[in-house]
Formats: sequence, structure tokens, C-alpha cells
Amino acid sequence: MPFRIVSLAAHSGAGKTTLSEALLHRCGAVSRAGKVEDGTTQSDHTEAEKRHGFSITTGVLRLSCGGTEFTLLDTPGYADFVREIRGAIRAADSTLVLVSGVSGVEVGTERVWATADRFAMPRVVAIGKMDRDRADFYAVLADIKSSLKGPVAAAYLPLGEGADFRGVVEVLTGRVISENPAEDASALRAPLREARETLLDAIVETDDDLMNRYLEGEELSHDELQAAFLKAVHAGTLYPVIPVSAATGVGLSALLDLMVAGMRSARERGPVTGTDGQTREPVPEAPASARVWRVSVDPYVGKLAYIRVWSGTIKPGDTLRNTTRGVDVKPAHLYVVNGKDLTEVPELRAGMIGVLTKLPDLHTGDTLADPAQPIEYDPLLLPDPAHTVALHATTRQDEDRLSAAMSRILDEDPTLHFTREPQTGEQLLSGMGEMHTVIAIEKLAALGVNVTTTTPQIPYRETIHAPAQAQGKHKKQSGGHGQYGDCRIRIEPGEGYAFKSAVVGGAIPGKYIPSIEKGVQDALQKGPLAGYPLQDIHITVTDGSYHDVDSSDIAFRTAGMLALRTAVQDARPALLEPVMLLKVRAPAQFTGDLIGDLQTRRARVQGMEPEGTVITVSAVVPQAELQNYSADLRSLTGDRGAYSVKLHGYQDVPEHLAKKVIEERRGAGAER
Repeated sequence: MPFRIVSLAAHSGAGKTTLSEALLHRCGAVSRAGKVEDGTTQSDHTEAEKRHGFSITTGVLRLSCGGTEFTLLDTPGYADFVREIRGAIRAADSTLVLVSGVSGVEVGTERVWATADRFAMPRVVAIGKMDRDRADFYAVLADIKSSLKGPVAAAYLPLGEGADFRGVVEVLTGRVISENPAEDASALRAPLREARETLLDAIVETDDDLMNRYLEGEELSHDELQAAFLKAVHAGTLYPVIPVSAATGVGLSALLDLMVAGMRSARERGPVTGTDGQTREPVPEAPASARVWRVSVDPYVGKLAYIRVWSGTIKPGDTLRNTTRGVDVKPAHLYVVNGKDLTEVPELRAGMIGVLTKLPDLHTGDTLADPAQPIEYDPLLLPDPAHTVALHATTRQDEDRLSAAMSRILDEDPTLHFTREPQTGEQLLSGMGEMHTVIAIEKLAALGVNVTTTTPQIPYRETIHAPAQAQGKHKKQSGGHGQYGDCRIRIEPGEGYAFKSAVVGGAIPGKYIPSIEKGVQDALQKGPLAGYPLQDIHITVTDGSYHDVDSSDIAFRTAGMLALRTAVQDARPALLEPVMLLKVRAPAQFTGDLIGDLQTRRARVQGMEPEGTVITVSAVVPQAELQNYSADLRSLTGDRGAYSVKLHGYQDVPEHLAKKVIEERRGAGAER
């Protein structure tokens, strides 16, 4: 039985999970389609998914239809769970993109489309929710064509819309697919004629021979057109569009027929290429190779590594080389997964999705291969986190267990970052968005670690804007040997940190210069304004004196510290704040609102890049102004915007704001 691995992707709320349940039911895989609101679906089976009412992980579902076995990867819609989305699309052979017949193309649609482009995925586009009020197939089709790159053409048209959606019509043949055998397509005569011309143009453009014959006016047979159509869909040179309703089942039979005939198998995908140019044929007889596309932790089974077998055959007890990390693993058991259920199997062959258990050395993106013929595939590239919260353990016991629990969660999800900010001492959890961190904190609680969250403190810095000179002299006599260290330094603004000695004539022995630098570095940790670390200062030791008996390393270290503390007072010290490079992607209709909001955040807009109905705005924004940006952007764009941030540098805090920060810092110090 041929295998088809299909990723199902869409914007959040488009109805992916409902569609997957309807397909399972139509193929007889379940006796009754589950409902998201009831928590009874096959793919959304975790407690967190039932509680929140949306997909958090990729549901792996198996169904058989038309003599073909499908593995359907039902991805989350939230951009916060990009690891799941990208991993599933890359693990598949084709992608089923679902677009709401009411909302049309949204930011999430653009995002998954771009991911499918990145991995050269053939795709079928389903316009769903056609039974809903305000559903408009033709408006959404036009939206898809104008917003999404690629050869898109309607392969089916709807019979009716909204409550009257009762069937679909095949564009090439005019065949009606409806529960009512008396239904005909006479009302669609003009739309069908136009759609057929468009589809014919799209088909012949993929085949030079057909194109020449078509241009010469030759009549092309249905069999020729159908074969060329399916070949183009397999190759990803034509993206067919079909209207469906998961709620009523209308269009599902036609969709399944299109998936069986039009979506490629692993064998049809062709050879897979490694990072060094090696290739593997996607057949069971080839040397074994696989990639870990997802990792999860089951409270009962332990660590689960989801793999896509790209070539060869894997059997229990086989030694596999983790070529990404240079270690060997030997899975004792092999499983296939369906929803939450694992079924042990005697082998995993090319073109299958499988699960390996209890192998701690496997991580998302790792390649597994036959040690005798190793190969490594490209790692899964993931974006940097965008949203950060500070974690505070509720009890001492929670504090003791926090790091170990976070290690388990990070092993499962590499898009989460857990760090300690050295300047503030806070433990920071960073994720792709607010919901991402919320889910991670819920996982901590499930592991018995309770935390509270706060907005992270801003790691301000201090610097100088003028040169200055100062003497640092440490002299102490208390009987016996005393302490004596004396140095003069010159400081000036400069990029980064630099230290050098310009002492001549042996005024300070060379062995004490490193001690002076240590003292300078001690003083750099606490600036004169609010006690934040100093940066971007160049220091030169110019002169000094020493005592044959009383001078020591500690004395000159103290002298260096005193010299710097004195010098910075006269060097126009200033407060610095971190600024971030922010990139916001949202529907172009929100451009004015986005720019207006950024202006209130002291942003410097760097550019705007329109792409179809979406725009990406780049800006440099103070970190202090982005503390609640995740929630604010969601409100501003109706949850249709996404963003990324990374550190861009530091800049002066405006005087009126600097005064407030300094006063608050000093007040907090006084309270301590």
C-alpha cells in the first residue's frame, strides 16, 4: 500500500483539526468525528489542548483511502509553535493548506505558505467553512492568487455557498459531486467556462509539448489533460484549489480523491540530499536514514522522538549513527503513532513516520543514518524567541527543582530559551510569543514546579561622553608593611572596552599594570548614576608611583578602582538602554496603526516591505517599550500580526526618562 505523508497547515482558527476529524470519519478511521470544543478530537489529545481549545502540538493521524495510506500531520495554527509547524511541513511529502472561506488569507496562511515554499512542497489548497454565512469562494480565490506566490488555479467550484453549499463541480470535466444525484451545474456555466480556461492555461504551462499543441489549436484529450494535471500537482508546479465544508462533509470525497491521485509519495519525491551532497533514494532497499522532526516527553513513556524515515529500513536493535551529534543509538522498539496511541511495529520503512522511545541523545533536527554509510541532513532552522518573562519560584523546593524541570522542557522544545540575566540576576524564559511561555509554565506546573512571572527588568548600562583624567591613590599604614598603590589614568569614549599602559620610566613596575586593570574592571561593574555596568570606555594608564616595600597587587588594584570611579564623574556619564531590532509582519491594512503605535514607543522605523496583502515593518525600538508588545500587537491587529526581535545595541536614555530610572534605582537600593 503506497504511503502519503501530508502536513495540514493554516492560520489559527481556520478549522484544521475539524477538517482532519472529518477526513478520519469519512475514511472510516473513527466511528464519530470528534469536536474541538468537546475535547474529543484525535489530534488535540493533550490536557493543555483540551483546556485551551486549540492545537499546541502536531497531531499525527493515520487513515486509509482509495488503497492509499495517509499519515496526516495536523499542525498548530499559532505562530508561537513554529517548531511544530516547520518540523511537520518538512517531514511531509505534500502540504494541504486550509484557508477559511470567510476570513480568507491571513498572516498565518502567509507564514505556512512561505514555509512550504522554503521546502519546495507541492500543495493542495482547500477553502473551508463554505457552509458558513459570508463564505465567498471566489473572493477568497482571488485573495489567494493576489497574496500567495505560485501557480494557483481552481480545480473545483462550489455549488452554492453558506447554508446552500451542497456540492462541488470538477472544473476539467464539469462533473457534479453531490449527495443529490439530480444536481447539475447549469447555474455555473459561465464561471465553469472561465475556470476551465484558467486551469487549462495553468496545466499546459507545465508541459512544453502540450503547450505547443494547445497554441496550435489542437484539441487535447481529457486523459492527456488529467495526466498532465496530476503530474503538475505531484511536482508542485500547480496548486489546485477546492471548496469544502468539514462540518457538513460537502466536498470531502472530492478532496480525498485529489489527495490520493495528486499528492506525491515518498518514492515520487525523488532522492534526498545531505549537507555534503550525498543522496539517498527514498526506497526500503537503500541505506537507512531518518531525521528527528519532533521531540516530546510523555509522563508515562518518557522521551518520544518522532522521525521521518527518508531511506532504507530500520528494525529494532539496529545501530544508528546520530550524525548530527556523533553518537550511536540502538532503538529497542519501533512505533507508529495515531493520535495519542503508539503501536509497536517490526520495522519502519522509507516514507513512514515513526517514533523511537527512551533515547536521550536524540533532539529535534538530528539525523540518524546507517553507520556504515552515514549522511547528515540540513538542521531545522528556527527563529529567535520574541517574548520574555522573568520566572520566580514559589518555594525553595520549586527553586531547587526549576533548572532540572526546565531542562526537560527545553529538550522537547528548542524554540524556548531559559537563561539567567547576569546583571539583574533574574531567570528569564523566552518563547515565540505570550501563549508559548504560558504553555511552558503550565508544563512546569505539571512537573511539580510552581512559578510566578513578572516583566523582566531592563538591563540598563552606563557610559561616558567626554574624556577625563584622575588619580587613584591607595595608601595605608597600620604597623609593619603598609599598602601603597598610585596610578593616574585617562579615560575616553570608545567602542567596546580597551585598556593599555602608557607608563614610561618605570613609574609603575610592569607587574602591577594587570592589577590596575583588575581594579578598573571592578569599577566598571557599577556606574556612578544608578549602579549599572559601564561600557564603551577606553582606559590608558599614564603615570603613577610605587613603594619598594609597601606596594602590592591588591594596593594597585584598589588604586585602579579608585581612579576609574573618580574619572567617570567628570566624563559626562550617561544612562544607556538596550534597543531591539523589531520586525512586525501583519496585513497591510494595519500599516497606519502599526506605525502610529511604534511612534508612541520611541521607535525609529527602518523600512517597510510590502508583499501582497501583507507588510513587514522594521524598526529599532527601546526594549523598555516592548515589554507588553505581544499582547498589544494581538489587540492591534486582531491576532493577525507576528513579530521577531533581537538585540540591536544600546543608546542614550532621554534625560527625562533617565532621571526617573535613576531615582527608581536609587530608591530600590535604599529600601534594600
